[in-house]
Amino acid sequence: MRVMGLDFGSKTVGVAISDPLFVTAQGIEIIRRKEENKLRHTLQRIEELIGEYEIGQIVLGLPKNMNATEGERVEKTKEFADKLARRTGLPVAFMDERLTTVAADRTMMEVGVRRENRKEYVDMIAAVLILQEYLDRQRMQTENGQEN
Repeated sequence: MRVMGLDFGSKTVGVAISDPLFVTAQGIEIIRRKEENKLRHTLQRIEELIGEYEIGQIVLGLPKNMNATEGERVEKTKEFADKLARRTGLPVAFMDERLTTVAADRTMMEVGVRRENRKEYVDMIAAVLILQEYLDRQRMQTENGQEN
């Protein structure tokens, strides 16, 4: 089993998956849609990827405001999470995604991705960062639990 990380945006969903040992996250694609509220194709593609990669859990970035308050994007993300959970039957965990887009952009800049090409990949890189943070926290909790 693997874990899937998602960066849910108004017109795109960045998708990342873990390796089978839950150590690393890899970006696999960006699902695009023409309208914000048209989610049927998005949910269908996520289901296909769940089957293809044998996903057992989903981690969804939660776009809180910088002051930790929850705005309209958080509400839409939680509604999407409910739809995902109902449709897939998988547990959906949330991971704070503040600054992941900034970090994704900075990462691409450091590796030499041209400015005009960064927008193409930013959602997938953000999904990788969300999932990697989740995997790292899970591993730390497991290690700390074993030490006690």
